[in-house]
Parts: sequence; C-alpha cells; structure tokens
Amino acid sequence: MILVLNGGSPQTKFIADIVDNEMDVRVVPILDATKSDFEGIKGIIISHGSFSVTAMDTSPYLEKVKWAVESGFPILGISLGHQLLGLHFGAQASMMKHDSGWKVVEAFEESILFERLPTEVEMMKNHYETISIPQGFKLIAASDACVNEAMQHESKPYFGVQFQPEVSGNHGAILIENFVFYCLRQYSEM
Repeated sequence: MILVLNGGSPQTKFIADIVDNEMDVRVVPILDATKSDFEGIKGIIISHGSFSVTAMDTSPYLEKVKWAVESGFPILGISLGHQLLGLHFGAQASMMKHDSGWKVVEAFEESILFERLPTEVEMMKNHYETISIPQGFKLIAASDACVNEAMQHESKPYFGVQFQPEVSGNHGAILIENFVFYCLRQYSEM
C-alpha cells in the first residue's frame, strides 16, 4: 500500500487513481495523519496543496514529514510535498515569478523517477515558490523557469518534484508509476 499525505489539493485524487492501478492506496489529509497511518505501507507520496511555505507556519506540516522520514519508506514529494521534504532537510524557500501551465522539464541525472521517459518532457506547473537543493540531495531535473524541478537524495529513497505529474497526462502518470514500481521492488527485496 502507498500512503498519500494530502496537502490539500483537489488533484490528489488523480495521484490516488494512478497509484491504485498498481497497488492499494490510502489517502489521509497530511495534518490528520497519525503514526498508525505509516504502518503496513510500502511508500509515501506527499501531495500538492495551496499552503504557502514562505508565508505560513510550516511546523505542523514538517512534523508529519518527520514521521514520514522516520518511517524508513520511500518518499515522493510533489509540489508542496517537494518543498516540505526539502525544508525538512534544510532547504531554503523563496518566492519566484508565478510559474504555471505546461513547461519543458529536462532530466539530466539518472533517476528511477525518469525511467521510461524522454530527457525533455512537458509537465504541468502551478507554483510561485521554490526551494534550494537541501544537503544530501542532488538536482536531477530543471526548467527555464525553476532550477529545482526534481531532486533525489544521494543515498536514501527520497525524491521530490516541483511540477505536478498527476495532471501531466501519460508522462506524469509514468513518473508516479516509476515511484510505485520502485516501492514494490524495494518491498520484494526485503
């Protein structure tokens, strides 16, 4: 089962639909998550939301991210989830020009997230904040509008994408499936 921590986006249902094609999924609002929600899972996705990491108190959200990290399972942060994951590991958040619509994202590092995808792929975006690359992570994809489009921890199964693959058609679905397949492989090797 994949646990989806819903950051408040109505589009989270699309993440659940994609995951549900491959394995069971449980969706829990991020602030309602309890430690028992992290039991019996194989991976965690932290979804998009309308919460501003530069304008509001992130501490209640970061407490839930801490639980996710402590669970030891693979994590994929999407948009807000990407930012929260980065902040947990010491990234700095900043405002940027509003970036929305279809944008070309270029993957320049090998990553399980971009398997079965072209090097340059269009993904849907809608954000006005960005984060630096946190310590222990490497940059794996960028766009003309945003440097940190995707990051991956150098030794742990933690991934983040600033764009929104759940509303990015087949290519976005493949990216989410790649994460789910990775979780399945990790679990089968235990």
